[in-house]
Amino acid sequence: METETLSMEWDAESLEEIRRTARVFNMTVTEFFKEAAEAKLAELKNHPFHRLTQDIEDASEEETEEILKEISGLSDDDLAVSSSEVITV
Repeated sequence: METETLSMEWDAESLEEIRRTARVFNMTVTEFFKEAAEAKLAELKNHPFHRLTQDIEDASEEETEEILKEISGLSDDDLAVSSSEVITV
């Protein structure tokens, strides 16, 4: 697996709190950030906005703007599953 380095700036107090917390759980700061990032990534990828927009890379800029405008206007009720149907083939 190819890896890359990421440099981040944090205020000293927050970073020290992260170090102390990671130490309590016998983790490195890198492990702490990796786990936090993986959890946040999973959460965001499961969000309806992401699921509805993840495959629009091939759309033109105008189409993308139109799709995003429509999706942004949807309420939680609009995004709720109202019914489902299973079709066995």
